Amino acid sequence: MNYRHAFHAGNFADVLKHAVLASVISYLQQKPGAIRVIESHAGGGLYDLGSLTAARTSEWRDGIGLLADPLDAKAEAVLTPFRDALSALRAGHGPNIYPGSPLICQQMLRADDRYIGAELHGETNWQLKTALNKDKRFKVLLMDGWQVLRANVPPKERRGVVLVDPAFEAADEWQVTAREVIAAWRKWQTGCFIVWYPLKNPRQADDLARDFRDADVVNAVRLELIVDDLAAAEKLAGCGLIVINPPWTLRDQAEALLPALALRLARSRKAGFRCEVIAG
Repeated sequence: MNYRHAFHAGNFADVLKHAVLASVISYLQQKPGAIRVIESHAGGGLYDLGSLTAARTSEWRDGIGLLADPLDAKAEAVLTPFRDALSALRAGHGPNIYPGSPLICQQMLRADDRYIGAELHGETNWQLKTALNKDKRFKVLLMDGWQVLRANVPPKERRGVVLVDPAFEAADEWQVTAREVIAAWRKWQTGCFIVWYPLKNPRQADDLARDFRDADVVNAVRLELIVDDLAAAEKLAGCGLIVINPPWTLRDQAEALLPALALRLARSRKAGFRCEVIAG
């Protein structure tokens, strides 16, 4: 329970995760039926990039701070749902805020859509509930995220997305993540699952992808953004997403967005990206 996302809010990893999440929600909302968002590790909801906490790392400056100017047209088309949500939230809460995924969902979800999330840290849970301001579409539970995931798939809406974003602090968290997501996918094989991971030891990400293949997951892509030399960087230099049951548009969108982000957010010449199918 040592991880505090306020130190990292708005960094390059958030940009990738939230851009993909917003794109998936936007795609699902092309049909009128209600959707459900399920989040295993919800966080605090709103973060003040002008706070002393954010200033201790200033990671946002190398993330969302570098996106004040637009990218190329194809990349910006992918970013549109994320940018629209961010702009609307900043109009309401101030120009220095950065939203967590629950607040992005709050901005995007329709009247009949629903969200359920877990946040086990008491103070952070309270912060998130305060930020959501008693929105009846949202339920935030003070529970273990894996327990919430087990209990809520498949959702009654039968359409939606699961966001899994652990801190990856525990020694077995990679294995637990694989096991829990595979179990949830077997219960809801038509749901979209977005699994975020840090790139510190690339072998761990390879093992995670292999675990999904070995479980016979039939449709998944692996997206990675690298901003620095993975072997030499003192702070997080890359991250990735495995997306199970992605929208059919997502791979083309990623191929437009990832090179533009890698170029803009690069901290060294070792920056790069990956976009590949891991289960066809």
